[in-house]
Amino acid sequence: MSPDSARSEPLSNVDSAWLRMEDPTNLMTITALMTFEGTLDFQRLKTVIEDRLISHDRFRQRVVESRIPFVKPRWEEDEHFALKAHLRRTALPHPGDQGTLQDVVSDLMSTPLDYSKPLWQFHVIENYTGGSALVARVHHCIADGIALVRLMFKLVTESSEEDARHPEMPIPSVRRSRRRRGVIDEGMETLVNPARALALARGGASVAAEFTKLVTLSADPRTLFKGSLGVTKRAAWSDAIPLSDVKTCAKKWGATINDLLLAAVSGALRNYMLGRGEKPDGLTFRAVVPVNLRTEDELETLGNRFGLVFLALPVGVGERDGRLRELKREMDLIKGSPQAMVAFGVLNALGMASPEIEGIGVNIFARKATAVMTNVPGPQRQLFLAGSPIRDILFWVPQSGRLGLGVSILSYNGQVRLGVAADAGLVPDPGTIITRFQEEYREFERLSSRHDG
Repeated sequence: MSPDSARSEPLSNVDSAWLRMEDPTNLMTITALMTFEGTLDFQRLKTVIEDRLISHDRFRQRVVESRIPFVKPRWEEDEHFALKAHLRRTALPHPGDQGTLQDVVSDLMSTPLDYSKPLWQFHVIENYTGGSALVARVHHCIADGIALVRLMFKLVTESSEEDARHPEMPIPSVRRSRRRRGVIDEGMETLVNPARALALARGGASVAAEFTKLVTLSADPRTLFKGSLGVTKRAAWSDAIPLSDVKTCAKKWGATINDLLLAAVSGALRNYMLGRGEKPDGLTFRAVVPVNLRTEDELETLGNRFGLVFLALPVGVGERDGRLRELKREMDLIKGSPQAMVAFGVLNALGMASPEIEGIGVNIFARKATAVMTNVPGPQRQLFLAGSPIRDILFWVPQSGRLGLGVSILSYNGQVRLGVAADAGLVPDPGTIITRFQEEYREFERLSSRHDG
């Protein structure tokens, strides 16, 4: 055992904040799903994980809480680490379709990780539509979404051969779209360029003003998406949409891909509310959107390095073009704001506070938002894991701040999918939101084609 692997060190303030944000009714676990046309080679996958994942200290370390007040938890080597406790294998019951897999993903999403061990698990699931699937679960205190996506792509290759090169997963930014080898398509970037965010943060007056704005932000209205949470969660995901079609449609509307997809999500939430007997006209509520703050030097590090911004969703606007205009306006305002750095500073402060004080801070975030929404760009070409071609990739982030609804967008290999994770008591049928989203997007396409004519 190397000295590095045996070390003990405290969690960073922000990592500690995400650890203590966990609640039995709102687990702070990032869930990812990969599907495969054929059977995933279990032994080959085991070798890949041994070689490329557990070489990282965090995946062999467990979290140990201190009994002393105001002393942060620590990373400590798990002396009894065994890969079989983290790599599981099972099979779907008949009929082994998407609905059956959604049930399994929902059950896993509702189950806490074992805190006596390193906080991650991989589940190989066979008998899925004639192929197989892999569900990866990693606690948010280990790393944020950008870091985990980069790490996961260290496990995959660009061909079925063992010695094939690993795909590059560059850091996304708004003002610097990287198209090298088609990795990222414009419009699928995260909201803020890290260098720009840091520059804004140095302006003390603007940061102070943004902090005041954040603290005084009004509470979100009470809707069917807000309320007391239960343990059970539900997961659902959309059919694949060709990324080129989304890009073409967005261009016709004078919007980015991100603007168009989030406008379709807003319309889906509006129509879901109408279907449940609520009246959304004139209503606006917010989504918490994670924003990458990693610089070039921080690309390969684990941990959490992102801020949060509050995006107003125009669910109360009845006309699609009006919703899109309003959404685009809100997005443009956020891009020039230091709000993400301010929120990162708040999380950093919460990580130094007692659990009781942190709970107060988390509740402040919870009152000001209704959902969590993320948009992560993936490589735009075929990838392989343990020699098997990856068909689809999806993910769900935790609904931080005890929120009951999470929406995630991920692009991979020329396609885009939407995932929804929801508290079963608030949204028992997230598949309906998926259906409404697909209807909204198709209507945007239909209207854009009519304008061509």
